[in-house]
Amino acid sequence: MSADVGGENKACSGCGIAEGGDVKLKDCSACKLVKYCGIECQRKHRSQHKKDCKRRAAELRDELLFKQPESSHRGDCPICCLPLSLDKQKSVLMGCCLKMICNGCDYANPMDVVGVKICQKCPFCRLPTAKSQEVLESNLMKRVEANDPVAMYQMAGYRYQEKKFSGAIEYYTKAAGLGHAEAHYELSCLYHDGGKGVKQDKKRCLYHAEEAAIGGHPIARYNLASNEIEHGRFERAAKHWIIGAKLGHDNSLDGVKTSFKTGFVSKEDFAAALRAHQAAVDATKSPQRDEALVARQNMHNLDANPELRDRMMRSTFNRMSPDARRRARQNVRDGTFRMDYDI
Repeated sequence: MSADVGGENKACSGCGIAEGGDVKLKDCSACKLVKYCGIECQRKHRSQHKKDCKRRAAELRDELLFKQPESSHRGDCPICCLPLSLDKQKSVLMGCCLKMICNGCDYANPMDVVGVKICQKCPFCRLPTAKSQEVLESNLMKRVEANDPVAMYQMAGYRYQEKKFSGAIEYYTKAAGLGHAEAHYELSCLYHDGGKGVKQDKKRCLYHAEEAAIGGHPIARYNLASNEIEHGRFERAAKHWIIGAKLGHDNSLDGVKTSFKTGFVSKEDFAAALRAHQAAVDATKSPQRDEALVARQNMHNLDANPELRDRMMRSTFNRMSPDARRRARQNVRDGTFRMDYDI
């Protein structure tokens, strides 16, 4: 019996029984080409269907893999709603609510006075930021119990640093199962290298790299392009690079340039990738983020520059609410004022 690609075939491909009444047919989960009334018919028809099933499943996988993601795996800042930069140094993860905040919104967050020192509250949930590793891990465990993939990914990182690799793999796997692209990427790297709790497994490495790429991870996609180059599939590599470049990934843009020079990317596709790359980079910029970048660069010079320290102190006071400034001045008069520079 011929398969209906359009999905309109209402008869079981194994026994030919038509759908209706108590008979409910189910699609082949891999290819969606044919229907079966039960597992027995599917097993009997497997030898006839196997070749077409694998071909169509590969086509569906490629359609998903080479679809341009709407954004990178980093997502948007939940406060200013601008895309987060691919540079992890330009954002901060809040330990209380596990929201990734851009440095601009973190810097613009007004200071407050708690007791006798200036402190900072989370710009998203407004709770005081965690000041110790114990408090941070306690918050993480609460979120892990709530099946938060971000918390699981962070906990995996801690276990990895502690060289508890089995625990790290467990948390990475759970986070990946909940769709966390960064966890998929880490697993792909672990299975590629082998050791540290896992055996080298190229098949799993490619699977997790593909899942990360589908989730908008440009480095995972760049690694997939490198794998395609190793196997001589230059056109597929060029597709990966174009998608990565449109997400703002610089190395992928370099790959597109190389593919253009060697004839695997057309002039129109190259120009489109250049425009999209620049648009993706520009979308992550704002005056507030630029100001935060300058301020953070200046923070490294505070101890060696008393004049700069005084200016930063005045800037901090200006960022405080009127009530917080009043309490801080009272603490100064009482001689109990102090400030943490690691906020």
